[in-house]
Amino acid sequence: MNMPLLDSFGRVHDYLRISLTDRCNLRCVYCMPDLHMQFMPPANLMQADEIITLARHFVSLGIKKIRLTGGEPLMRKDAAQIIESLGRLPVKLAITSNAFFLDRYFNLFDSIGLRSLNISLDTLNPDKFKSIAQKDSFHRIWQNIETAINKGFHVKLNMVVMREQNLSEVPDFIELTTTLPLHVRLIEFMPFAGNKWNYGKTVSYAEMLELIRSQFDFEKIKDAKNDTARNFKVRGAKGTFAIISSVTHPFCSSCNRIRLTADGKIKNCLFSREEMDLLKTLRSGGDVEKQIVESIRAKHAARGGLPPFDSKEAAGEFEKNRAMISIGG
Repeated sequence: MNMPLLDSFGRVHDYLRISLTDRCNLRCVYCMPDLHMQFMPPANLMQADEIITLARHFVSLGIKKIRLTGGEPLMRKDAAQIIESLGRLPVKLAITSNAFFLDRYFNLFDSIGLRSLNISLDTLNPDKFKSIAQKDSFHRIWQNIETAINKGFHVKLNMVVMREQNLSEVPDFIELTTTLPLHVRLIEFMPFAGNKWNYGKTVSYAEMLELIRSQFDFEKIKDAKNDTARNFKVRGAKGTFAIISSVTHPFCSSCNRIRLTADGKIKNCLFSREEMDLLKTLRSGGDVEKQIVESIRAKHAARGGLPPFDSKEAAGEFEKNRAMISIGG
């Protein structure tokens, strides 16, 4: 193995998130705000063999964990082939999904040892789900979540907290953890192209915690190394909850993450507008690993080199990034 993937600030990068597609069967307003969004042409996307080849290059550079994202990664017709192939690599494999297609993949996940499921779910109210996701799919999704729990998967529910849409439901999500072995993650609303973000729309870490404190007796529990979440547990609960505070309490100083978009661009930060085209390099026979190293060494200290979130120019600057759907969760 080569030397660890180090940036100029000494951060080791060993966690890769691969987006399999920018398409999704849902239309969540913060992720895919434009109903007429133009998706990437199929020829521009990484093919299955290219995903595996690029993943192997990353593993040779020290990647220890790969998470598959989208869009909705399980929408790809060759998703099973890709997941099975990646499952043979010496990495911990995980996936982020909206759970709609999950029932088709439980046996495959079992066979390759994929046990970690991050599921995006922003409301427990079927009518509100239809409003946020613009699809009437709540009951199917919740049934798949219950099945995953019963099968013993490590299930995290990712809830993007939005002041005017689901803030009042935060206690309902925390209540779930008292009786189910679920790991609820409350995520601050972040800025991306087209989602009309401004700092005032972000429900802060402190505000969420105060709301939870008013109804539950909880304790801080240990955070994992490089964890983006601050973790807690209601006393006596079966599950846990956490807050991902990318806006008000960012975790840039310990970041170990790399993103590979569905069209094969490496993003060394979720918010970075600077990308390198690994797919083009791969297809032309160039040195992919050299390019990966160069990208990581060029990583900024925080926020992809963009201004603080609470600055006047933040909304306009972050708007110039991709939409979340085309980056990968």
